Amino acid sequence: MKVKVIGGGFAGCEACYQLLKRGADVTLAEMKPLKHSPAHKLDTLCEVVCSNSFKSDDPATSSGLLKAEMRLLDSLTLRIAEQNKVPAGNALAVDRYAFSQKMTQTLEAYPNFHRVTEVTSSLDTNDYDFVIVATGPLTDEALIPVFNELFGSKFLYFFDAVAPIVTAESIDMDSAFVASRYGKGDADYINCPMNREQYLAFYDSLVSAETVELKDFENNVFEGCMPIEVMAKRGTDTMRFGPLKPVGLRDARTNEKPYAVLQLRKENVEGTMYNLVGFQTNLKYGEQKKVFGMIPALRNAEFVRYGVMHRNTYINAPKFLNSFFQLKSNPKLFFAGQLTGVEGYMESAVSGLVASIEAWRIFGGMEPLVFPTDTLTGALCKHVSCDFGDFSPMNSSFGILDPLSEKIRDKSQRKVAYADRAINSMLNTVKNL
Repeated sequence: MKVKVIGGGFAGCEACYQLLKRGADVTLAEMKPLKHSPAHKLDTLCEVVCSNSFKSDDPATSSGLLKAEMRLLDSLTLRIAEQNKVPAGNALAVDRYAFSQKMTQTLEAYPNFHRVTEVTSSLDTNDYDFVIVATGPLTDEALIPVFNELFGSKFLYFFDAVAPIVTAESIDMDSAFVASRYGKGDADYINCPMNREQYLAFYDSLVSAETVELKDFENNVFEGCMPIEVMAKRGTDTMRFGPLKPVGLRDARTNEKPYAVLQLRKENVEGTMYNLVGFQTNLKYGEQKKVFGMIPALRNAEFVRYGVMHRNTYINAPKFLNSFFQLKSNPKLFFAGQLTGVEGYMESAVSGLVASIEAWRIFGGMEPLVFPTDTLTGALCKHVSCDFGDFSPMNSSFGILDPLSEKIRDKSQRKVAYADRAINSMLNTVKNL
């Protein structure tokens, strides 16, 4: 079996390892050291470009649970991270240089591994059984025309500006009401009203909150998608004529018209997650929790994803990929990593793991391995393949898992239940590997 992997980041390196250990002949096409993206500095593989923290290692957290699943799947990324960790409390953090060097050395030790330095400009599969594309959120411009031809420009997003997402069960429904504007539709929105005093307090906090500093190559990117904090600075009432406009909305319980109202829209079919409509933001994560928590209905909100604004090339995956990260129109092509709409180091690695395992099984005449959606691995597979409204990148979170069969009110106990179920489910799944 001959496979070409394009991109030596987390997804690409994990895909290489999973194939190499199974005996496949793997060619990794990586443009470093010939060329570096604006964010990359090292010549070695699997470079940690942002924070050196891979988040919590506690299985009662979503990031810790994903790691627990990856251990069962023999993830090289996780193993090398643990070998090169630095003290970080309950989080798994690494020495970024040692981690990258060890990943590179481990892959290069395989005799069936071939690294070629090239700026890839084609997805030709003629010389390979499969090609796995893992070029990341800063995919080089040489591949953009190929992607445009494959996906159409309207299905390729060059800059990521997304609003936060909260869990449905954390919304205070005593401070919210369900309705559609002017009574049209099926009352699809949860409305979070504010009176004048609450709105002005929220406004004052928002305009003074700290924002994330954009990198040089990200400047002047978001003119077409205004952050809510920028909108607020244009005037006290600007938001009330935009995403917080109260017109056409009344709380049927009180028959009162709010002074301002934030609408929440379903983020998935099950209705376990809701998007803060129009709240694209560049606020720091801690500031988002503090400021948005001033809206009464969100005072105890659990954030599945915080709002982000950064350069991020990704495809509208559900239009084109199946749950195995395989291109529907060309089964010889797989995609992996942040290019597919998964966010985060470990999430990228697990997507490369899944894509490579599926390619290996297909080549061997086996049925694809279906990862259950009560595991985070399976839930991420579902995220990139289930077409439900607007698609945006997603980290692992308990909110993307199948709901529990019983309602558990205590948050810590609920997380443990999710984790126990997922680990048992993954143990049953790996028996089929």
